[in-house]
Order: sequence, then C-alpha cells, then structure tokens
Amino acid sequence: MSFKLPDLSYDYNALEPYIDARTMEIHHSKHHAAYTNNFNVAVEAAGLEGKTAEEIFATVSSYSPAIRNNGGGFYNHAIFWSVMGPNAGGEPTGALLESINSAFGSFEEFKKLFSTAGATRFGSGWAWLVKQADGSLAVSSTPNQDNPLMDVAEVKGTPLLNLDVWEHAYYLHYQNRRPDYIQAFWNVIDWKQVAARF
Repeated sequence: MSFKLPDLSYDYNALEPYIDARTMEIHHSKHHAAYTNNFNVAVEAAGLEGKTAEEIFATVSSYSPAIRNNGGGFYNHAIFWSVMGPNAGGEPTGALLESINSAFGSFEEFKKLFSTAGATRFGSGWAWLVKQADGSLAVSSTPNQDNPLMDVAEVKGTPLLNLDVWEHAYYLHYQNRRPDYIQAFWNVIDWKQVAARF
C-alpha cells in the first residue's frame, strides 16, 4: 500500500462542541479510510505505484475517475485534519496575516470570501485558501474531491487551508445548516499549521 490513512494528532472529541466526536470518528475511520484504500487499489490498477499524490494530480485528467475521486478524498482529508486542532481558532499572525490582508483587504474580508466559497458550493466539495504560483493568495472552491493541485482545477496552487462541505462532514450535528458548520469551523483552525504550509 503506497498511501496510508494518517493518524490524527488529537482525539475524536477534541474539537467539540464545534465538531462532534461521532462525526469525527465516522469521517476519519470510515470515509477517509475508504478513500485511502480505494486510491491504493486504483493506483495499483493504473501502474502508478511510486508516484506521489501531487505527481498524479498534475495529470489527473488522463486517469480514471477512481484515481481522481479517491486520490482527492485521500489527500484533501489529510490536509483537513492537519489544519484543525483543539485550543485553536483566532487569527493568523506574521507573514501569513500580511499576505491575507494584502490579497483580501482584511482578515474579516477573507473570512467572508472563504465562508461564501463553502456555503455556495453546490452539492459536495471543498473551500480552499490557495497559494498560487506567483506567491499570491486566492480563495476558491472545488466540486467533489477535486483540489487545487489537479490539472482540472479552475484555481491552481498549493493548498494552505481547506474546509470539507460534504454533508458527511457535518450532517449528524448540523443537519442542513451548512452555514452554522462553516461558522463553527473558524473556532478550530490551527493557524500555526496553516502558516507552516504557507
């Protein structure tokens, strides 16, 4: 198996009350595990063993939907877990905050844009903060399990922060109230991890 389900650096209940333990457990141990296993099967079937996820994404349009969907599911969730944590929230600092202010005018304006990207993504998908090739920041959203590293993405670049807006990410606790879930997400963002990715 080339790709492994990453362990979380915190317990399933660590993000409560914002994200409940049951959702975290199902999301990580069932959904993410399935994407990881299915990605490995698809990679082996396509003879792509030894390639990194990033290398595969660069030409993902030439591969099967199983590689695109499960590869994105594997990779996107790994980022998602890493940019959240207990005792988090607040605002970024330093160079990351300066870049956010430069790109969007203010942190509050960035929050609005990112929240809207998640809230208005029709069906399932992700909201992203992306560092583009020229170093500038952009907010985008992708459908399904696509991400900004894929050759099919409208906005390409290095993912810094992402938010899962598939219903399985929030439905047990928030039901159809996606905006409430998005608002809660700001309380669990680990800005040190986002800054490290930046």
